[in-house]
Amino acid sequence: VQLQASGGGSVQTEDSLRLSCGASGLILNNVAVGWFRQAPGKEREGVSCIGSNGFTSYRDSVKGRFVVSRDVAKDTVYLQMNSLKPEDTAIYFCASAGPGVSGFSRSKYDHWGQGTQVTVSS
Repeated sequence: VQLQASGGGSVQTEDSLRLSCGASGLILNNVAVGWFRQAPGKEREGVSCIGSNGFTSYRDSVKGRFVVSRDVAKDTVYLQMNSLKPEDTAIYFCASAGPGVSGFSRSKYDHWGQGTQVTVSS
């Protein structure tokens, strides 16, 4: 199983980016997918997750700015990030978990992809 996050880049404050998470060896439509990020010198933290049933959750600091969604036809999960702030700068990872998993407990996530760098400049 391999997950791959893509779509990162360098943007200015208030810009938007859309991250994508794809997988091989796994059908993302059947599992929960979480987005995590890790800034330099900080622990990895959960950002958003979407269950196989479409239930979503977000960390407080991104509520109202980030939206997680699925494209069932493409078996891809997206993280639309709007109104980006410098404090959103981090490497962003996607990870998969069992279909009923929710929340950001890293131990519940089985497979992790390589991250994609997001840099937001003021």
